[in-house]
Amino acid sequence: MTTFFKSALGAGIAIAALGGAMPAAAQVNGTATVDVAMAVTASQALQSGYQMIAAQYQSERATIDQRTQQRQDLLRTFDRNNDGEIDEAEAAPTQDPNNATVRQLQALDAEMQQLQQPINLARAFVVQQVAQQYAPALQQVITDRSIQIVISPDALIYAPEGADVTPLVITAINTRLPSVSITPPEGWGPSEQVVGLFQQVQQILVASAVQQQQQAAAAQQAPATSGR
Repeated sequence: MTTFFKSALGAGIAIAALGGAMPAAAQVNGTATVDVAMAVTASQALQSGYQMIAAQYQSERATIDQRTQQRQDLLRTFDRNNDGEIDEAEAAPTQDPNNATVRQLQALDAEMQQLQQPINLARAFVVQQVAQQYAPALQQVITDRSIQIVISPDALIYAPEGADVTPLVITAINTRLPSVSITPPEGWGPSEQVVGLFQQVQQILVASAVQQQQQAAAAQQAPATSGR
């Protein structure tokens, strides 16, 4: 469970962009493909749930951001040649448990993990609730579109335009589950399957956040480049 509770950076940043990220699906005949993790991630219930969690844990998230900056500052003390990286020689002191800076880093990591744990537990609870609606939502799309075969995107080599019914499944999930709770029951813990899906959702959100940052940086550079 340690991996599950590690901080997932950028998860809150990317939520807004996913609402319009999915293409419209055309009519499919017989065969279709659907991305389970994307369907869960782009659902309205997950987006609103994550936003509520961000608001509820605003103080904890601010502290995590501060500790992250402190951690980066401490790591820079090992960068003796100031090249922005810690090479093999510079990394040697970071393996010394008696090093004062290493102890500070370990304390920061422990604090951040403790702060992140209830946030990710709430997020996983949201993921579980949305995931529970995936199968009936997919079945609805299968019935409506007379689909006979559904293939995972990972196993797909080629598909005609419109074969991806993920947007249709998202719409069905939105209809079935307009909102979710962000408070897990006492003693609740995610199953292995939920943890796996949660990690996929976080990866999608982080990738989306990185893409947004890159696009924003490119947009800022464009005026300067065009004025030369």
